[in-house]
Amino acid sequence: MATVQSKKSIIFILPDLDTGGAERIVTTIANHLPRNLFSAKILLLRKEGGYLDILKEDVEVIDIKTPRIRHSLKPILLEIKKRKPDIVFCGFGEINAYLSLFIPLFPKTKFIARETNVVSRHVKRKEIRFFYRFYSNYHRIICQSDDMMHDLVENFKIRPNKIIKINNPVDFDFIEKQLEISIRPEEAFKNDYKNVVAIGNLSSRKGFDNLLKVFSHLKNHKILLHILGDGRDRVLLHKKKEEFGLENVIFHGQQKNPYQFLKYADLFILSSRYEGFPNVLLEAGACGVYALANNCPGGINEIIQPKINGEILAIENHEVFAEKILAVLTETHSGDLIKESIRSRFSKELILSSYEKVFNIL
Repeated sequence: MATVQSKKSIIFILPDLDTGGAERIVTTIANHLPRNLFSAKILLLRKEGGYLDILKEDVEVIDIKTPRIRHSLKPILLEIKKRKPDIVFCGFGEINAYLSLFIPLFPKTKFIARETNVVSRHVKRKEIRFFYRFYSNYHRIICQSDDMMHDLVENFKIRPNKIIKINNPVDFDFIEKQLEISIRPEEAFKNDYKNVVAIGNLSSRKGFDNLLKVFSHLKNHKILLHILGDGRDRVLLHKKKEEFGLENVIFHGQQKNPYQFLKYADLFILSSRYEGFPNVLLEAGACGVYALANNCPGGINEIIQPKINGEILAIENHEVFAEKILAVLTETHSGDLIKESIRSRFSKELILSSYEKVFNIL
């Protein structure tokens, strides 16, 4: 008599479901795992964020109501002890680090960490870096790019056999539905101007200070830069905009539907100093938008296929980057080829099958 395979229970851990890259990935995985094989729950430090709206109803949300990460470890451990999941999937670097020390307390549970950045570039606080000494307690560590993998091996002495590279998935079905309902933001997009879009948290990591310097060389051209996002450097960046006299730069804040900007963009720019594996670059490509990306660590060269979906060059040479923007905006690029470049390598169907294999072998 054939045995019936029991479902594996998985708890995904995140601070919230705000509209960021890690949150988008976990939401996509939880929504699309086959229900006959897996039972998915998402543990949040605080139950908030835009992706709650697209999370499927059968994905249970565990809200531990703990606003600060430093206070979250005890309630997380208590939930794991209470629920006894087969797999714990932690998708946020700081929590990953703290949790690594306590993995041996749960010998029957398999633990997976999904890294979100090149750790040596991103984690500077000594008390957090200390916990990376215990990172090999994880049964598997998922990295999205070769840069992330090499960093963990070389700088944190993680054994290579612990690390699996899985790129980020792109949910074309979701994006195409968003594009269908997206209308041109007429007040912001002027018909006789070229419109350039950049998206990200307003922090030093995203390099918007460099991007503003680039656009200081484009003030006499009919080009608008639309920056979507919010963050701790908001006031500083607004001051720089005023200092440079950049009437050609518009800050739109965080947008629930960034696709209405990408749908009508003439160019997308990634100005980051480092990344993990930038979802926003993938999603710009999924919208058919050509990209210019700073030459930084984080899998950029794994996403960009030169002259097909974009180009890579150093943004610190502000004037050369500005000249490249002018050149690209005079060219014609096939939106269909750009989309296919992303779909053929990063569609959710391809990437989710890789995640399922990892969950099945543990």
